[in-house]
Amino acid sequence: MSENYTKYRSPLDAEPLFFSMNEPGDRMSINIPGPTSHSYFSQRLRLHYVDWGNADAPPLLLVHGGRDHCRNWDWLAEALREEWHIIAPDLRGHGDSQWMIGGSYGLSEYVYDIAQLLHQTKHQPITIIGHSLGGAISLQYAALYPEAVRKLIAIEGLGWPPDRVKEREGKPSEERITDWVNFTRSISGRVARRYPSIEEAFQRMQEANPHLTPDQARHLTIHGVNQNEDGTYSWKYDNYTRIRAPFGFPESERQKLWQRITCPTLLVRGTESWASDPEVDGRAQHFQNAQFANIEGAGHWVHHDKLNEFRLLAQEFLAA
Repeated sequence: MSENYTKYRSPLDAEPLFFSMNEPGDRMSINIPGPTSHSYFSQRLRLHYVDWGNADAPPLLLVHGGRDHCRNWDWLAEALREEWHIIAPDLRGHGDSQWMIGGSYGLSEYVYDIAQLLHQTKHQPITIIGHSLGGAISLQYAALYPEAVRKLIAIEGLGWPPDRVKEREGKPSEERITDWVNFTRSISGRVARRYPSIEEAFQRMQEANPHLTPDQARHLTIHGVNQNEDGTYSWKYDNYTRIRAPFGFPESERQKLWQRITCPTLLVRGTESWASDPEVDGRAQHFQNAQFANIEGAGHWVHHDKLNEFRLLAQEFLAA
């Protein structure tokens, strides 16, 4: 092998790729650095994000879901990095960002963190892709700052189906608060699971999402765990991120926020997910300028389960 080439295993491919380190015109050159790690502060928390370089390109923000991390976007980022300046944050309590001490992991706090990141990096107007919790955050940000968002793709970011939401909102206030107190207390006594080896954590990742290929599951595991002092491994996210506040925006208020979004919006779901179809359940009517896509054979993690299908869909939507 020539010394001008380096061996690199791309998350996009099961087999190693070889690309030039010296030829700037080569499509697979590594003149664009990345991802590089950075930090910023929000509400006195040190939060982490990665930057995939290509600073002269238009900015693209990738926002992960709950109990996930910014490196879950690596496959998509590699496919889009030549056309976009990609930044991907770790939400508070996730990945390499700090955990909350006191307080809660509420949607408003997450939105504030994203607003701070974009304010401090001056990446506005912005294009956003968000998954699950990250999709909900992105939708709310686009509703609050419609002039700051060029385009938005939300992968299953609408939350629970309307019947589940109605059931929760129908509970008496005292029941919702006592449920929250009891669940929070149970989480406080919960010890993060320790895996004797990273291989066992990898197996747990595969069990949690059977759609993942072994390469995907291993990559997500490597970037999703910390090694403990005793040599075991635990997931990076804070267990307190599982706690939902007893009160939040009622569905009627969320619908009003969705109506404020003016940018072209693509709402994506997997046909094998728990998420309901907004064109069927009525939520589609609350969006001014939205398209809808159902990806066959995908579960909740559409961008992992059907990577190529989602990549092509996203590229077509963003290029239009």
